[in-house]
Amino acid sequence: MLGAMLILPSMDIIAKYVSANIVGVQVAQARFGFQMIVLLPAVLAWHGVGGLLPNNLWLNTVRSVLMAGAIACFFTALRWMPVADAIAVFFLEPMILTVLSAVFLGEKVGWRRMLAVSLGFVGALIVVRPSYDVFGPVSLLPMLAALLFALYLMLTSKLSHSENILTMQFWSGFVGVVTLNVVMASGSFAGVEMLTFRPPTLTEWALMGLAGAIGTSMHLLIVQAFRLAPASVLAPLNYMEIVSATALGFLVFGDFPDALKWLRIAIIVGSGLFIFWRESKLAAKPKP
Repeated sequence: MLGAMLILPSMDIIAKYVSANIVGVQVAQARFGFQMIVLLPAVLAWHGVGGLLPNNLWLNTVRSVLMAGAIACFFTALRWMPVADAIAVFFLEPMILTVLSAVFLGEKVGWRRMLAVSLGFVGALIVVRPSYDVFGPVSLLPMLAALLFALYLMLTSKLSHSENILTMQFWSGFVGVVTLNVVMASGSFAGVEMLTFRPPTLTEWALMGLAGAIGTSMHLLIVQAFRLAPASVLAPLNYMEIVSATALGFLVFGDFPDALKWLRIAIIVGSGLFIFWRESKLAAKPKP
């Protein structure tokens, strides 16, 4: 899990580099295309043609659309925002998941976790503010990505016990490609600059393929990690992504957060870690 979190930001670095000439949705489309192509022979070899379709077609399709939307929004934001900033805002996801669990699953959320959620949102808004002043609403895309990803995780949790992992990942790639194809076609027809196809160079194709390889392999590692260790142990390791993203962002783009921005990021990370700690503590209490 730790290795995955340290390596995964390299996919975001590649996406940011390529998005200087190619729109983020197109980069996401290539990432899902690679995932679909790579996993197709594995699914056929181990599960046959029947393994291409998940058991719950409807919910898996919704889950896949949410994932495609989350990655497309995040990659689009990277064109303008520093990688560390975008990832920090994306870490609102556990806080959004806490709120969604209370609203839709009826889970009890105490005042401590709600305070942590509120502080996390405040920290995210503070991080976004400088980019919003320069680039406008596009800087809010990491927040939208966090919301979509939280919904995706809720469905993943629901489906993971009844579905094959390879089938789920293949279906995510297939639906991601189809969904983003429709989005790109609609955007190009409407003349939306952020959704207009641009022919990639061979180098850009190679980089997008590398991003797809990193994304696919790292997510498979993460799934395996959650099989071997409890979520309460693994979840805090997600925040190591900030360390790797900051280092890579500085090496490739010269972006490095100043002291004030580190404080803002610390508010988000601290809020998320508190939520994980509180949930693990409550889970450890014996039920009456």
